[in-house]
Amino acid sequence: MSLIKLKNIKKTYNIGKIKVEALKDVSLEIEKGDFIALMGPSGSGKTTLMNLIGLLDTPTSGNYLLEDIEVEQKSKKELARIRNSEIGFVFQMFNLLSRHSALENVMLPLSYNKKKISYKNRKRKAEKALKEVGLSHRLKHKPNEISGGEQQRIAIARALINNPSIILADEPTGNLDTKRGLEIMEILESLNKSGKTIIMVTHEEEIAEYAQKVVKLKDGVINNV
Repeated sequence: MSLIKLKNIKKTYNIGKIKVEALKDVSLEIEKGDFIALMGPSGSGKTTLMNLIGLLDTPTSGNYLLEDIEVEQKSKKELARIRNSEIGFVFQMFNLLSRHSALENVMLPLSYNKKKISYKNRKRKAEKALKEVGLSHRLKHKPNEISGGEQQRIAIARALINNPSIILADEPTGNLDTKRGLEIMEILESLNKSGKTIIMVTHEEEIAEYAQKVVKLKDGVINNV
């Protein structure tokens, strides 16, 4: 059974009177524990595909099965729960709250957990996640007090806080220099080896080499699968 199965997915955006076909009849299967790189030129549909997989958007037509369950049958409430508990997001721009410390940024997703975790346990989990990415010494630092590479590590720790099975990384090294970028990729590679499924958007060939499989898109179509 595939972890993710996309069947004949199409996504069309209406911009005024113009229809833009971002994805055209895309089919893709991703197994548990895969490390997939999505590549393609600007406008190829890779970010749209990432957003659909991450339940941030819905297809115009086609089927999306997550662990053999049709996503289209889920309510908005159920989709929000899956996003929060099963999927971790890492973005190019880090998306950290500037007035909050590293610890507070990582604790944030736990605030939306229905299990109502106590502050003490949220703090403990966040400290553990930051330790896993090598930032035990940065707990009280705010984003503007640390480097870009460290900010991305905080973002990864935040993505891990609910122990998701899937990590979606959209250009995770895009705002980093080569050294810091490779450090982030080593963390993602380690997470994959521990059993996490990684799906990553990148335009850099050397970054894509960390993946087990490269999916190339052009004009909304996968052209290498």
